[in-house]
Amino acid sequence: MMKKKKMILSISMVLLLVLLTGCKKDNQSGEDITVTPTITPPQPTVTQPAENPSEEENNLTIKDYYPIQVDTEYVYAGEGNEYASYHRYTDFVDTTNNKFQTRTNNGGTETVRVIEIKDGKISVVSIVNECYYRDNIMEAEKAILKEPEVLLMEPLVEGTQWSTPDGNKRYISGTEVTVETPLGDFKAIEVTTESKDSTTKYYYAPQVGLVKELFQSNEMEVSSTLSEINKDTPFIQTIDVFYPDADEKIYVETVNLTFHTGDETRVILQEVLSKKGSKDSYLQLASAKTLINSLYLGDDNIVYVDFSNEFVQDMNLGAGYELSVLQGVTNTLGNYYGTQKVQITLDGKPYESGHVIMKAGESFEVNLEDVVR
Repeated sequence: MMKKKKMILSISMVLLLVLLTGCKKDNQSGEDITVTPTITPPQPTVTQPAENPSEEENNLTIKDYYPIQVDTEYVYAGEGNEYASYHRYTDFVDTTNNKFQTRTNNGGTETVRVIEIKDGKISVVSIVNECYYRDNIMEAEKAILKEPEVLLMEPLVEGTQWSTPDGNKRYISGTEVTVETPLGDFKAIEVTTESKDSTTKYYYAPQVGLVKELFQSNEMEVSSTLSEINKDTPFIQTIDVFYPDADEKIYVETVNLTFHTGDETRVILQEVLSKKGSKDSYLQLASAKTLINSLYLGDDNIVYVDFSNEFVQDMNLGAGYELSVLQGVTNTLGNYYGTQKVQITLDGKPYESGHVIMKAGESFEVNLEDVVR
């Protein structure tokens, strides 16, 4: 009987030891905690705010302060001068060389600039004033400035300084300046240009670009402030098309030209020249099959246009009417580019038909004597 009791006691002790091995002693509380396997659910990623409020801004690059906006109209409201208001478009973009061409119209004139972003600088490298035609001038030698005008440069910190081409002092005078505009308030980099008698401040906001410029001289103050950003907005121009009529007069019709950023002017004008005028008696200036291979205003102020051979092949007119068509084309292109001479070639060769033969280098001249408006 005693042996049986000892056996039962031994079995109980073994069972107790087995149970204790399933428990773990907590080193801090001294309590027994049952260890069970757990599965931790995935936790959401939380972005912590920067310890320094300007940390995010410091990660911005110079490109962020002058973004390239295609098919977008920037409208600036002016105060202090009738030409302080203006609107700006982007004509062409060269992403390979980080260049783009802008067009600014202040109601009195149009100015075309080529902007380049390179070596930590945003610079105006080419410019054409009073430019009422639309050509890609990014590689035009006549437009290239002898010394680029740096608009903004790195490091993007207060105190960065450089000189303008005319010797004025330009520097970053602030990096988080609040600028009020009709579109809202912007935190902008302030760039100040100091000349002998005036001070001009430019304000650039990230992802927007120029939001304000302020000119001050003695008691005079002129400002231009960004008021609208109109996306998906093409650039609209007008052109006078000169149509010869059977009465040997030339009649003018005004046509709208619609340009999206990057559109080639020669293609748009090719469509214009191939359209019929409003009257059946008007002679068509070019057939639907005629192509414009190239079109530009040369450094010598001559318009150079090279048509495909269909220009002559599809004309099928007598000598008098052919000369009238050539005059209509010359007047249309010459008037658009604001010049008096137009050199017409056919697939790279001097113009030649059964009635008219031009020598190499010869041009047609704008003539408005028989024009009826």
